[in-house]
Amino acid sequence: MQSQSRFFDDFGRVAAGALSTLSGVRSEIEGRLRDQLERVLAGMDLVSREEFEAVKEMAAKARSEQDVLQQRVAVLEARLAGADSAAAAAPIELAGPDPLLDEGRDAEGR
Repeated sequence: MQSQSRFFDDFGRVAAGALSTLSGVRSEIEGRLRDQLERVLAGMDLVSREEFEAVKEMAAKARSEQDVLQQRVAVLEARLAGADSAAAAAPIELAGPDPLLDEGRDAEGR
């Protein structure tokens, strides 16, 4: 009995040593992979989240300004075509604020 108990004790020590070695190898591999991934990402020309959000806001603003300008062009084209005399006499109504008025000009362009 004594020899079997000793065998299992020795086997347990060997297994525990192997597991601790494997754990060390695992952490070493993870560290090297993390370093390699950081080097690869640093070599790529990626933008930060803040830069992305700033450009996203600029694009949304440009899109809304484009919608306003498209409406103005449509109204002016309708006037040129003489589609309707009442529409030709009506003032231009915009869906949003007039960017020209935002530059310090009043409604009459002064």
